[in-house]
Amino acid sequence: MAVRRCLPWPDKRLKSVAAPVEVVTDDIRATWDDMIDTMEAMPGVGLAATQIGVMQRLAVVDASAGRGEAVRMANPEILYSSIELREHEEASPNLPGVSAKVKRPRAVTVRFLNEAGEIEERDFVGLWATSVQHQVDHLNGRLYFDRLSKVKRDMLLRKARKVG
Repeated sequence: MAVRRCLPWPDKRLKSVAAPVEVVTDDIRATWDDMIDTMEAMPGVGLAATQIGVMQRLAVVDASAGRGEAVRMANPEILYSSIELREHEEASPNLPGVSAKVKRPRAVTVRFLNEAGEIEERDFVGLWATSVQHQVDHLNGRLYFDRLSKVKRDMLLRKARKVG
């Protein structure tokens, strides 16, 4: 297990769609372990493999109060999103020093391959749901600021350049 380096924006891999995982192997499990270590070191509530340059559809989320309850997901797919939205301040280690409020569905149902390689469906609510959606965006080549208006996105990126 190790803390991995997060790719700096605008690395083109952050705008690329990750490849599906065919089967959960020991290598996949080791990558998940590294991702959890990296997420904890940030500290954050989720991480997608693309953020560390691994171009596979892998994500981890842990929005638990005490930590240590990370959910490992391969090929996460959002099946259902609530109509009710929730606003949350989002950020990314790929663009440190800035954040923005993003509105996303308050609850989602997600299907994914779990650590045992079995298909699992799970409901996520609140911060858990926000984190899962944020990670799925990463796996699809989107960052949270892509959900902002052009004016807000441009302001955020200008601020990020000054911070960096």
